[in-house]
Amino acid sequence: MSITYHVCKYTPVELLTALGGECALLDEAPDVFDLSDQVAHPNLCGFGKSVIQAVMAGHVKEVVLVNCCDTIRRTYDILKEFGNLDFLYLLDILHGKSGCSVDHAKHQLMDLAEAYGRYKGTQFDKNAFFAAFAPTTPRTDPHIAVIGAKMGTHLFSLVEETMPLPVENLTCASNRSVVAPEDQAEFAALIEAYARQLLGQLPCMRMTDNTARKQLFHAPGLEGVVYHTLQFCDYYGFEYAGLRDHLSVPLLKIESDGTTQSREQLRTRLDAFAEGFATQKGATTMDKHGYFAGIDSGSATTDVVILDQDKNIVAKVILPTGAGASNGAQRALEQALQQAGLTEKDLTATVTTGYGRGVIQTGDKSVTEITCHAKGAHFLNPAIRSVIDIGGQDSKAIKVEPDGSVSNFVMNDKCAAGTGRFLEMMARTLEISLEDISTIGLKWKEEITISSMCTVFADSEVVSLVAQNKALPDIVHGLNQSVATRAAALFRRIGGAHPCMMTGGVSRNKGVVGAIEEKIGQPLYIHPDAQLCGALGAALFALEMP
Repeated sequence: MSITYHVCKYTPVELLTALGGECALLDEAPDVFDLSDQVAHPNLCGFGKSVIQAVMAGHVKEVVLVNCCDTIRRTYDILKEFGNLDFLYLLDILHGKSGCSVDHAKHQLMDLAEAYGRYKGTQFDKNAFFAAFAPTTPRTDPHIAVIGAKMGTHLFSLVEETMPLPVENLTCASNRSVVAPEDQAEFAALIEAYARQLLGQLPCMRMTDNTARKQLFHAPGLEGVVYHTLQFCDYYGFEYAGLRDHLSVPLLKIESDGTTQSREQLRTRLDAFAEGFATQKGATTMDKHGYFAGIDSGSATTDVVILDQDKNIVAKVILPTGAGASNGAQRALEQALQQAGLTEKDLTATVTTGYGRGVIQTGDKSVTEITCHAKGAHFLNPAIRSVIDIGGQDSKAIKVEPDGSVSNFVMNDKCAAGTGRFLEMMARTLEISLEDISTIGLKWKEEITISSMCTVFADSEVVSLVAQNKALPDIVHGLNQSVATRAAALFRRIGGAHPCMMTGGVSRNKGVVGAIEEKIGQPLYIHPDAQLCGALGAALFALEMP
């Protein structure tokens, strides 16, 4: 039997089942949108693109859509033109739940029943209709909820894998709870009662009155929320914006594009969020003996710190990561051990962190760089309440609690703009060293704005400025301002508090530091070991391991 696929909680699954259909949520996530991009606009959100991709790949032959938004309307038009489907139907449901909305839905459902029954060659089976209703029991045990835009199983499985508590999928397509209507003698009366139940579900953001969604954020047993948004979709971005300052449980926002590509990009954020639910302080260190290593494997450098049992730093090393994270980590650890006059057998515990932590063989445990930077910063200065970390591949802002734990964080890890790699590329374009680019901009005279948000386009913009004979200090100052603008935006998004410490290799860039200080209105605390914060935090976690 062929499967009739749908993508919306308002799809009348029970009606389709009663007409002989086998229904399933279209939950595929392709690696790329190569087929959908041939027939759809590139800025169509991943919700619609994933449907088009599955159809164009020949995996789907029957689709029933609901007019959730303009994306689905456009998706329907594209599939009607290019889909080569056996059955395609767009159910036009109004965005209300009573009065004319119910009456309109009733007629839409009856039209669908006629079209689908004709396609299947079947009649409505009332017994099958009522048997299709699935009972729903609200979760009350301690759990984490995924809320927001539709999340496919590829990404939801990652959330389940990383979270320390059970996870419930309450995103728009999965949060379905249709109660069976009372039995009616006449088909039209039954369908009207069914329409009322369909529209009466806990609303999604498409509904005009969606205030009942507050129940999602005050459910019994709710310990945290992972809020999912889709690229190019505004529906759920609005809800998230209103939650940030009012939700009483930890909140993490993640955004995907509807492909599998974003899965690993989001792992660090999910891991860091999960670490917030675990007790990170481990066993008491009073009886700990020996030496404890932290390895921070970054995209540009690998840093190692070795502590003794009294939390004294006995070795610290910063080396280029090179082509392989595992090899780079081993080289850095060997150099640190040599510096301290130790061997690997002298290490009681080792914790890895950073971009390459997942591939490093040496280590007893891995902790995300977000948690490690917070812990390291707190160790160097317990008064610190925020951290701005600009590394080689990503930049992040972290809000730190008085005990050194993380209360909030945001990351920019999808683009090189605003990172150390950005500055490295610009230095190469300008034919100056990284050491020079850190100070040349301090002598600027003319305000120059680097407007491009993309590193590649910014590089072209810099080449153009050089061709215009703009002074080198002015160009570098413009680059510093570009990096600082992004860092300050991250700082404001976490509700950054002062004092704020800057970590990572870019903390040595005086021009960037000064530009960030200007934008956040406060001086940054820069410690001589700021670049080692991640490795230091990892070593502290190693010392506290049970």
